[in-house]
Amino acid sequence: MKAGFIGLGAMGRGMAINLARAGHLAAVYNRSGDKASALAAELGIEACESIEQMAARVEVLFVCVSADKDVLAVVDAICKTVRAGSVVVDMSTVSGDTARQAAQRLAARHADFLDAPVSGGVEGARNASLAMMVGGDAQVLERVRPLLAAMTKRIEHLGGVGAGQACKAVNQIMVAGINQAVTEALAFADAQDLPMDKVIDVIAGGAAGNWFLDHRGKTMTQGLFPPGFKLALHHKDLKIAQQMAQHAGMASPLTVMTLADYAKLMAKGYGDEDISALYRLKQQRNSN
Repeated sequence: MKAGFIGLGAMGRGMAINLARAGHLAAVYNRSGDKASALAAELGIEACESIEQMAARVEVLFVCVSADKDVLAVVDAICKTVRAGSVVVDMSTVSGDTARQAAQRLAARHADFLDAPVSGGVEGARNASLAMMVGGDAQVLERVRPLLAAMTKRIEHLGGVGAGQACKAVNQIMVAGINQAVTEALAFADAQDLPMDKVIDVIAGGAAGNWFLDHRGKTMTQGLFPPGFKLALHHKDLKIAQQMAQHAGMASPLTVMTLADYAKLMAKGYGDEDISALYRLKQQRNSN
């Protein structure tokens, strides 16, 4: 199956490269055309000048963009030229309602849709070790599973369209909690004048060890916050989770607290840093 990839940001670029290495990728598109042209030249594939051009040429379209409105705009462009029987796999993080709208618009063109957000960060995208949460028809998933496997180490079907995005919201809330715990604990360790590298190494080997501590602990304590996962994007994702929680009639105090913390950091110009930049706020609180 010939595939195209739309959206070559921090996550999309790594996933597109792994698709190409597995022999599945025929074309790429990015809103900034220079980025698409450079990657296409590197991979020996086509850089499409428009989404419509790509949709007319491939059977599977992968989408990885930032916001709900961007996903729907991409889907509307795809619908203009998409071939019947094609599959659109959206790996963005958006609301379940957006996923269902996208599926309905594509169904009118006799094309299938899967919402398939991923977790694992830039490292996971680069190393093809992402976890993928899929909503949509199970038979459609099986048709494209070999392509998904080129980018992931785990693919889980959660239910109908929107279920993948619901599971991703669970993931994003959990990430917020881990971020709060790790940054607060390391700011506490710093306040105790402990040797930070040794603290991180020993904690990582025990019951409190986790991915975030392994991959962000030492950089954050050195005052380095390269994304990773941009803080402003996690803020956007948590707003989606908050809305879902309100719709379900449940409280979400951790989400609310993290949204407030991120808003303070974004106001200071740190929105494009990794979410581990929360450490800045924890240190400030300790110094007051």
